[in-house]
Amino acid sequence: MRVLLIGSGGREHALAWKMTQSDRLEKLFVAPGNGGTQAIAENVALDVTDHTSVVDFALREQIDLVVVGPEVPLVAGISDDLRAAGLAVFGPSKVAAQLEGSKSFTKALCDEMGIPTAAYAKFDALEPALAYLDRQGAPIVIKADGLAAGKGVTVAETLEQAREAVRDCFSGTFGAAGAEVVIEECLVGDEASLFAICDGEHTILLPAAQDHKRAFDDDKGPNTGGMGAYAPAPVMTDALIERAYREIAAPAIKGMAARGTPFSGVLFTGLMITKDGPKLIEFNTRFGDPETQVLMMLLESDVLDILEATAHGTLANVSPRWKREVALTVVLAANGYPGAYEKNTVIANAAGLDSDTIQVFHAGTVRDGDRLLASGGRVLNVTAIGDDVGEARERAYAAVDAIDWPDGFCRRDIGWRAL
Repeated sequence: MRVLLIGSGGREHALAWKMTQSDRLEKLFVAPGNGGTQAIAENVALDVTDHTSVVDFALREQIDLVVVGPEVPLVAGISDDLRAAGLAVFGPSKVAAQLEGSKSFTKALCDEMGIPTAAYAKFDALEPALAYLDRQGAPIVIKADGLAAGKGVTVAETLEQAREAVRDCFSGTFGAAGAEVVIEECLVGDEASLFAICDGEHTILLPAAQDHKRAFDDDKGPNTGGMGAYAPAPVMTDALIERAYREIAAPAIKGMAARGTPFSGVLFTGLMITKDGPKLIEFNTRFGDPETQVLMMLLESDVLDILEATAHGTLANVSPRWKREVALTVVLAANGYPGAYEKNTVIANAAGLDSDTIQVFHAGTVRDGDRLLASGGRVLNVTAIGDDVGEARERAYAAVDAIDWPDGFCRRDIGWRAL
């Protein structure tokens, strides 16, 4: 099988790593890839915003399956253009990707399908939004309506923080993503992530995970794209997983199908486990990052079988197997992230750490000859498996400590909820 994987993050390195274990893989291209994928696949300097170029490349290279990793090309409709050219694609259509691309789109679907979620209001102008804040008070959640790389959400503890977040959105901090703002009640409880792979009709569930969104220990600091994760998450019992799927993910999938826009790909359901049960925080329409890193460590089955069956609508024939262990990943990020940070700093001693229990997945890296350079905010994902969260965490941090990168930082409390 000849595969084109679109993306350049830790999620894509983890998917590529798992794909290369398949006996069915003939050739793997990653566009544009990173310093990690370069070692196991062929990185391709494609402009993924130029859909015609991507389609032409896939046809020329006789690609059997295109796997779209990030949300931005999905929301831009790259899956539609690839399918129109007769190519098999893992990833939802442009309309279905609006479940992630627009908070207000998702809220409307929740209203339609009776999906439990936070009470909300939507605004396209500053003054009405500020007036609403004055009526509601704090704590309260401010969300840029569109895509903001995981940074467009503010959990405001005070009214002034809320006002500042709303002003940031309307002042252009998040570009077009902040042209509209969704203001939500602040849900209280444990967060968890549930992943459902769907071919438009059939669905399989993946192990539930817990992410760590805040930049610093003890859940302090600004929201990020994710500073670490582990799976399976103890808070998500079998009964809770079944309930969350029945009340939240399944109605969303049913609602999209009823609209004539069936969902095909992976539906990432961000949950808050409240005293009243699970409620939806948000949907994402792609594999999570860094959750994918732990899921690929736990997957025993051939990932290509799952991805291909999803693309072809034959997911009913697939039953993935999972290790009975725990996986945990720690994100190493550039100093200053999620704000401004220095690029092209040198990372040493990151090679040679991989083993049966440890994998270092690259995110924002490039290779310059023999040197490994940091090129992004989230740079490395040090991932480990163990018999329990404690063992996986101990192995991961031992590998973190072996890496020499004075220009980076990490959280030291990944997995604290389970421990």
